[in-house]
Amino acid sequence: MPEEKSLLSEKDLPVSEYGFPGALRDQLVAAILRGEKTATTSLAVEYEIEGEALPTVGDRAFVIDSDGEPVCIEEIVGVRVARLADVDLEHAIAEGEGFTTVAEWRVGHEGFWHGAEYRAAMGDPTFAVNDETTVVLVQFRTEPLPQV
Repeated sequence: MPEEKSLLSEKDLPVSEYGFPGALRDQLVAAILRGEKTATTSLAVEYEIEGEALPTVGDRAFVIDSDGEPVCIEEIVGVRVARLADVDLEHAIAEGEGFTTVAEWRVGHEGFWHGAEYRAAMGDPTFAVNDETTVVLVQFRTEPLPQV
């Protein structure tokens, strides 16, 4: 019976979304499922706008694909708040997107944060990040979905 109880509690997990539905999310989810992506970065302002607490070690969530379907469970194993200028190479590589330098990582992420879709989600057509922007650097591990 304890196994049934844990399966029921898994159904109550929040969802974890990477990017927006579409090609980017599909690429990120594929990298997660391959075990290449074990870290992610978000802007602290996102949590403020949503009125959400920052992630903490031990938090668990369903990772969803572009169709909104759960593909695995992530568990947060590390959280660090830093300035954008202080993101290190280890984190950039752990994002599993093929970046080999922090500069490449930054160009890729600024492209996302300065993109029309992100700016629309932020409600600010001129939204921009800079060296002082506060980022939330998260490390996670994944596990398969529970079998029912």
